[in-house]
Amino acid sequence: MDALKKMAAESAVAQVLDGMLVGLGTGSTAEFVLLALARRIREGLRITGVPTSEHAAKRARELGIPLALDVATDIAIDGADEVDPQLNLIKGRGGALLREKIVAQSSARFIIVVDESKLVARLGVGLLPIEVIQFGWQATARRILSLGGKSQRRDLITDNGNFILDCAFGPIESAESLASELDRITGVVEHGLFIRLAAQVHVGQPSGVRILELPQ
Repeated sequence: MDALKKMAAESAVAQVLDGMLVGLGTGSTAEFVLLALARRIREGLRITGVPTSEHAAKRARELGIPLALDVATDIAIDGADEVDPQLNLIKGRGGALLREKIVAQSSARFIIVVDESKLVARLGVGLLPIEVIQFGWQATARRILSLGGKSQRRDLITDNGNFILDCAFGPIESAESLASELDRITGVVEHGLFIRLAAQVHVGQPSGVRILELPQ
């Protein structure tokens, strides 16, 4: 799958233009985006990156990508854990979903890079990450359970000092409705449902890169 991710990452990075402020994702797929951007910088591209995690910032510095903190980016490129036919996403299994969503919502264009295994008919094939504050997290987990999500706390403290609950909902009937319900739970900082944010999804597959867009 790495070859397919690399192919999709290079397709997305080809849209980055000189002078852009670029959101930098976190995770195994985002690594291919960073490598492609670093190569283009060596070839003369001038951009500034906005990292979505401390790990992404460290890796970008190692690769010589200049960084800034202004999240109002021209373009943001990141991976996803699941993509449905409406280009809604599950993200955050890498642990950076809060900062990833801040950058995604603030970007003029949010582009997703995946291999074809990430395409699903309905979100919820795997776990939905939910970032919660540490205080009272068990109560928060019970509220999530009342919505149908059986959760397990990940052995991780996020860059923001919070816990992540990995929640099994099964196939999600309405991702938009679930996102709204989760937004109303006190203690939930952010969830991994990214609704109507992706402008494009670059899908790596053996025959080449397929670019998915919603009809205008």
